[in-house]
Amino acid sequence: MPSLVLGPMLRYVDQACATVWVETDSPCEVTVCGATSRTFAVAGHYYALVVVTDLEPGEHRAYDVRLDGELAWPAPDSGFPPSVIRTTKPGAPYRIVVGSCRASRPDVPPYCLDKAVDKRGMGADALRALALRMLRGEPAEWPNGLLFVGDQVYADEVSPQTLEFIRARRDTSVPPYDEVADFEEYTALYREAWSEPVIRWLLSTVQSAMIFDDHDVHDDWNTSQVWRHDHQQTSWWEERIIGALSSYWLYQHLGNLAPDAIEEEGVFARLQEVDDGWPLLRDLAIRADKEADGAKGHRWSYCRDHAGFRLIVIDSRCGRVLEGDARKMVDEAEWEWIESRLQGDFDHVLVASSLPVLLPQGIQFVESWNEAVCDSAWGRRAARVGERIRQGADLEHWGAFRDSFIALLEAVAELAAGKRGKPPATVVFLSGDVHYAYLVDVHFPERYGVRSRVVQVVSSPMRNPIQRWVQRGDRFSRTAAGSWIGRTLARTAGVHDTPWSWDLVQGPWFENNVATLELHGRELAVTFECALPVAGDDPPLETVWAGELAREPLPDKVTSARREWQRSPN
Repeated sequence: MPSLVLGPMLRYVDQACATVWVETDSPCEVTVCGATSRTFAVAGHYYALVVVTDLEPGEHRAYDVRLDGELAWPAPDSGFPPSVIRTTKPGAPYRIVVGSCRASRPDVPPYCLDKAVDKRGMGADALRALALRMLRGEPAEWPNGLLFVGDQVYADEVSPQTLEFIRARRDTSVPPYDEVADFEEYTALYREAWSEPVIRWLLSTVQSAMIFDDHDVHDDWNTSQVWRHDHQQTSWWEERIIGALSSYWLYQHLGNLAPDAIEEEGVFARLQEVDDGWPLLRDLAIRADKEADGAKGHRWSYCRDHAGFRLIVIDSRCGRVLEGDARKMVDEAEWEWIESRLQGDFDHVLVASSLPVLLPQGIQFVESWNEAVCDSAWGRRAARVGERIRQGADLEHWGAFRDSFIALLEAVAELAAGKRGKPPATVVFLSGDVHYAYLVDVHFPERYGVRSRVVQVVSSPMRNPIQRWVQRGDRFSRTAAGSWIGRTLARTAGVHDTPWSWDLVQGPWFENNVATLELHGRELAVTFECALPVAGDDPPLETVWAGELAREPLPDKVTSARREWQRSPN
């Protein structure tokens, strides 16, 4: 009798349809709410995506999962509320929880703060704390969606449990040592990340959208062409990148897409026609990886339209162009696709990128300076030194791809000025990656005619706090001295100020955290919450800031005292 390996995961939901993803241990027919789909096979694993289409706007429908007609979910006496599909409804509030950088570790007190349990303490899991709060609260208070903006799994920093699995199948005294090597090991990584009972229930009940970042593949993935060349010379990189991108398509990307986008992409239909989809996904992964070398790749960016707002999710890793003067965050074809989606006539436009578009200005200028130096602004010898600095200091965000940064801000300014349809009330950049949370306000000169409020919400990490010395460096970069140093360096390499500016208005918070956006008509509010590392099985989330962002800054609705606790440095 078939059984579930992972899932169900509620992935895409609109006013009339939903998709539910599962992994099973054998071939079978999967049924959800009367809709059925056959599993497809990939390298000995079995997956299905069920499209439920007979839904009504604003409907709350409890569902179960049946495999070959037998009940597989929920488990008897699970103790959890029923999994529910909740469709969107025009005019109703919509809550999106944003987070990134969630390392898998055992969820038992004291949450691995004790290094005798784990060599690196991770603190309380903010995502799990959110799920536990949902179990205590009313369904009307639950979020409508989850947006994971990178590092859903850590291929280069595995848990003791996954490491045990790896060591049972190969020699870890040779590269890639204790890191993930191939597709099979990626499947174990995803199982661990999403199998914990509370997390599994959460993912079955709240729709999710995702995009990868570097640790889903490897630290500093596609930082530069030199980085790519060095890794391509190793004996292990090819199987690593193939395993990363093929498993990403299965576990993350497929569920990101609306049913019509799945049909347009065509990969899902082809997988259902073959006995084993591994050759097809392997070829897709190889083609996608070559995009950074200038070849035609695969578009991982996607768009979701909900009642009143649009979410555009940008691939800022795999689609980079890294050759010399052509260095871009995305190639021309993908940029044309992004521009075509940056349109008005929505109450809000949300632009998600795993990498923050706007860093502290001191760091942003240093990244632009480094890009210019790597492109020989200070000569060839300095370019080699600049490359070492680029990789060593992780100078790879939008500021380090300055042409793309300028193009994106100019396009957003046009959107906010009403040159692409009726301007939205807000344009919001949503990002993660940097392992702290903060809120930024963007200011454009009057000549741009901007009528929307443009902000950035960064929420990171859900579970992977950074060391104190990194925190101190970030704080310095936000000072007048840090900004002056960055700006002066940039000018020496021929990089000058942009016509727009931005200010940190809240944060930073370095604790494990999530951010929640609540959209209601042309109103938008945001709440930042941190997970507290307390003993017990129910870690709380503390609100550290909440406020309205719809147009002009308003007084804080909630401001609680900062928690001054810190983890001991590693």
